[in-house]
Amino acid sequence: MQVGRPERRQAGAVSRKRGPDRRTRQQPSQRWQRANAARNRAEYRVAALRRDGIHQLTTALARTYGTIVVEDLNVAGMVRNRRLARALSDAGFGEIRRQLAYKTAWNGGRLLVASRWFPSSKTCSSCGAVKAKLPLRVRTYVCEGCGLSMDRDENAALNLAALVERTVAGSGPETRNGRGADHKTPPGGAGGHETSTPHRTPTARIRRGPSPTPGESLTILETQ
Repeated sequence: MQVGRPERRQAGAVSRKRGPDRRTRQQPSQRWQRANAARNRAEYRVAALRRDGIHQLTTALARTYGTIVVEDLNVAGMVRNRRLARALSDAGFGEIRRQLAYKTAWNGGRLLVASRWFPSSKTCSSCGAVKAKLPLRVRTYVCEGCGLSMDRDENAALNLAALVERTVAGSGPETRNGRGADHKTPPGGAGGHETSTPHRTPTARIRRGPSPTPGESLTILETQ
């Protein structure tokens, strides 16, 4: 969830009021205190909505799919772009991956992490041709070899799914619930680190699947 205009207006209102000054020991005005309280409420609400949305998304994915694959993106390098820094920070990629790691384990699934060097966006999901360059501003992938034209994110998702099929053998149907229809969450398995219910902290164990083709890499992240 991105920061909206109301929150920016609240921050602007606070900056225009007479606030505290440690050097002169100036006390804040009542208008500044009211504006600061309103800004804090707005920021708390945005953070709560974002946290709830991420939990709903990761819970739905973990309960629906037995195998989930994500990319190991260089987020630290991506946020250096001042035009994308705010949106990328608000997306919470690291929190989504953290929640998927333990929620897939709770539901009997697994989380696979594709290497950041795997060209998922530059590769054609139909013929396998790889582009030399694909700027971020280009949102539609067009293959010069086979003429495929589709959204670049959808094309990348198909390549990641194909990578899993080539790398991981004997995984079975991936569209079923990881727990199975007749399995339920064990006692103490509901909730998460954000709740007051105590849980055993899952320990991550990384193992490699069968050797992929050159240029491909996939990490199987298991929590137990």
